[in-house]
Amino acid sequence: MDFLKSAVASAIAKGSSFPYSLGDRVDISDSIWTLHNAAKREDGSACSIFTFDIAANKSRLPLAKNAVRKFRTLRHPGVIKVLDTIESETSLYIVTERVVPLSWHVKRKSLSEETCKWGLYTVATTLKFINEDAASIHGVVRASSIYASESGEWKLGGFDILSSMNDETAVIYTYGSLVPDAARYTPPEVVKGGWDTIKRHPLSAIDAYGLGILIFEVFNGNFTGGDQVGKTTNIPPGMQQSYKRLCAANPKIRLSPAHFVEQGKKHGGFFQTSLIRLTDDIESLGLKNDTEREEFINELDQLSDDFPEEFFKMKVLPELLKSVEFGGGGPKVLAAILKIGSKLSQDEYNSKLTPVIVRLFGNPDRALRVCLLDNLPLMIDNLPQKIVNDKIFPQITSGFTDIAPVVREQTVKAVLSVITKLSDRTINGELLRFLARTANDEQPGIRTNTTICLGRIAKHLGQGSRSKVLIAAFSRALRDPFVHARCAGLLALAATIDFFTEEDCASRILPAICPSLLDREKLMRDQANKTLELYLQRVRKFGSTMPEVALPSSTSPEPSKDAARIGTSNDKSWAGWAISSFTNKITAANGEIEPATNGAKPVEAEPSRSASVPRPVKTSVSAQLDVPKETIRPAAQPLGRRSQSEHPVPVTMMEDEADDGFDAWGAMEDDDNHTQQKADDPFDPFSPISNTASSSGLAAPMKASPAPYDDGGEPDFAGWLAAQSKTKKPLPKGLNKNAVAPPVSRTSSSTSATKPKAVAPAKKIDTKPKDNDDDDGWGDAWD
Repeated sequence: MDFLKSAVASAIAKGSSFPYSLGDRVDISDSIWTLHNAAKREDGSACSIFTFDIAANKSRLPLAKNAVRKFRTLRHPGVIKVLDTIESETSLYIVTERVVPLSWHVKRKSLSEETCKWGLYTVATTLKFINEDAASIHGVVRASSIYASESGEWKLGGFDILSSMNDETAVIYTYGSLVPDAARYTPPEVVKGGWDTIKRHPLSAIDAYGLGILIFEVFNGNFTGGDQVGKTTNIPPGMQQSYKRLCAANPKIRLSPAHFVEQGKKHGGFFQTSLIRLTDDIESLGLKNDTEREEFINELDQLSDDFPEEFFKMKVLPELLKSVEFGGGGPKVLAAILKIGSKLSQDEYNSKLTPVIVRLFGNPDRALRVCLLDNLPLMIDNLPQKIVNDKIFPQITSGFTDIAPVVREQTVKAVLSVITKLSDRTINGELLRFLARTANDEQPGIRTNTTICLGRIAKHLGQGSRSKVLIAAFSRALRDPFVHARCAGLLALAATIDFFTEEDCASRILPAICPSLLDREKLMRDQANKTLELYLQRVRKFGSTMPEVALPSSTSPEPSKDAARIGTSNDKSWAGWAISSFTNKITAANGEIEPATNGAKPVEAEPSRSASVPRPVKTSVSAQLDVPKETIRPAAQPLGRRSQSEHPVPVTMMEDEADDGFDAWGAMEDDDNHTQQKADDPFDPFSPISNTASSSGLAAPMKASPAPYDDGGEPDFAGWLAAQSKTKKPLPKGLNKNAVAPPVSRTSSSTSATKPKAVAPAKKIDTKPKDNDDDDGWGDAWD
């Protein structure tokens, strides 16, 4: 190493720059060469350099020069690829592809049986080429002459005595014995008669013997001497017979490397393996028809994980990428690509696979799209977030509206994989709009998966829209005719309980769950009970932290006599709520609908009077026209209640929130909004009158509310009127209908104050009996 550095330094000093940077030295044995890892200065690409020190090994210089010459002229896939050769007065350099000695793996016994067969097949095929096509003899076939490339392929080297038999002065005849440790590997006929004897034996005999020794080394880890030749220890059973013929003592009956390959390739032979077939077919994958490509992919699927990963990265993957992108490889080829890609580093993945994946998502082939979506979990971790959000997801969105249900379903499932790579704007905008569409899909399975998907991505949704979207989607799912879609809604509500407020749980979610308690399917009823219990526990827990009594809005004491009235808030009987509601209904319906005029004056408060005393006659009917036109009923005070001014009832209206992401979910709340609006309807006869007044925006036109009713011991005047009507007795004077002045028209309202010709009472009393004989008319004339 020090000498090499000095030689390079001297070369640079003379004005010529060495184009490679030398790295670490690689230990190799039984060789006249020193191996270094190196890199090309121009582009930094990795390579290896074999160096030979002329001064230290001058006697073996002919071997080194022979190796340089043969490396330049011999080209074969099974031979180490040479990039450059450099010769100087002090050193020889052979620059090759990056390689490591096979002896490293052999000594560690780190090679699987399939890999060993694959490597031996490559070496035997290369020796066949050297012996038959090149009419040459390698002469030094052993583990120290074999190297593994970056792709994991076995490459033949050690061309120190490689000679052509057409050359009468070949190096092998003169310098064959100068090879390091030649005595241990030399065939018996050469030991007896020297290297000249090879002329009298078959050309392949020397290399066949070396191939037999290589087989023993590969499967046993070390070769100590000639006594181990022919032993079948650890040799695969199918290969033992052919192996023994390679190691035969008689060179004339030895099996040549070509015949060894032929026997191994027979049906059921030892070279009939998936890895070897893959090696033979990968180069011509683009030329295969659909049937042949199908067979090739099936072979690829059968490969186990103990096969060399480097070979798949360097050789198989590029061919598969070309096939799937340009040769119509289809989904199966893509699955094989992604399986290999899972073993790539991040840099390798970004440079080799990411650009191809982006282009494949733009392919309109549905089968390819489904395969991409199905395998998205395998690739998503290696894809940059910007690539997914800006380039891949816009292509995925076309699957939400595809006419094929399987594409839509796979697209919904793929959301779970890409959600972590999407921006908040994309999630709460475009994604939610598409999920709102699939939530109403015609396929029940797609609706179910959309509900499940929303439940699992809930934590990624924006806080402003999350509760609205989830409640709308899950409430709709609970009304789905498909039982599993309904069940998915319950499960999703149970899983996302932490994302809702206690007010939402009590007012919106619990009412939506309750109908499922009586679902036709027992599965739904059981799950509804479980989900309901979860929400009840949360609401109860929150309710226990609330104060027992809320602070009153007014400090004025309530009249003590109201406590004795029926239907008040103090009534604790079992039917108190029903009586209260009925009383409110009667009170709300009291009075007449009177016409209103513009510019009418407010009605003066009427003084308190006894129930038996007739109502005083108004001097003008203009007060009757003083109620605004929009008034449906007068804001009369409930019996035994506080005045409306003491109990303001705020009405909170649901406001639409503006967001371009979850506006699509508004339609899913139509039913719920309708229910809410009905509950707040100001014209609902069953709503409390205080709510009616507040929601309608009308205040009572009276300056002071009338005093609570007190009969003062007087007889029931309304009951007496009803009894008189049944017996058809004439009414006392002043209570007859004929005494009531006709209603004043709207056009005469302006002059009614100056012309008091007709005097009308303030209130009409309808004494006509009801059609129902059971109704005694109680409360019909209640003031």
